[in-house]
Amino acid sequence: MSSTEQAEEVIATIPGWQDASIRVLPGGLTNRNYIVETEGRRGVLKFDAAPRSSPLNTRADEAVVQKQGARIGLANEVLYVDETTYLVEYVDGDVWTPQHLDDDANLLQLARAMRRLHAMPLTGRVFDAKAAANLYRAELDGADASIAREHVELIESMRRPKNICCCHNDLVAANILATPELRFLDWEYACDNDPFFDLATVVEHHELSNRQAELLLDAYFEGDGMRWRRQLAEQQRLYKSLLWLWAAARPRLFDT
Repeated sequence: MSSTEQAEEVIATIPGWQDASIRVLPGGLTNRNYIVETEGRRGVLKFDAAPRSSPLNTRADEAVVQKQGARIGLANEVLYVDETTYLVEYVDGDVWTPQHLDDDANLLQLARAMRRLHAMPLTGRVFDAKAAANLYRAELDGADASIAREHVELIESMRRPKNICCCHNDLVAANILATPELRFLDWEYACDNDPFFDLATVVEHHELSNRQAELLLDAYFEGDGMRWRRQLAEQQRLYKSLLWLWAAARPRLFDT
């Protein structure tokens, strides 16, 4: 059975969407996404081969935090969720690319949106970078295993955050949607974490310059960003190592 046929079977079980048309939505590294449409309504459908587990949220936990984001305009509405199915509203807008971060005005807008994100209620689930690192490491062997050991040791040497808040934990450009107000997509890793992890993801993943990093920090801290540069750099190191481990293990961990 093709993946599109599987999607048709899944959508046929969701009340009100049984007759929806389906087409593949390009992109997605750990999901195959579909745009579904019926009676003028559009949604994005994701489905999993099995219920999700750490470091990913369960679909139910993902829905709880995404609904919180939707209430304040930072996320699209969740339309349906069960253990392996996730349907959210499709909203027209401009999905960012790394080039959007070259515009200082966009960095300022992103900093404001991140402040609102980090003011959301705690989820009650704390991101465990050490557990995630060891999970990814367990999938590797050979030369990759040797490199992975160094990354895991770095992550394990880092102190636990003193201050945590609700974080997205995957703020790459492709998960930012301008409507024109910013919304965040794919809340599958969202939980409580050091707010500098989200900032570090933006800076490290997109290789922002020192000037851009300082601009983002200043905007986030309303002109008082420079004294937080050390905390940002620490989380950049953590993110860089975690990203390497995730990328190396992804082909074995996730069905793409």
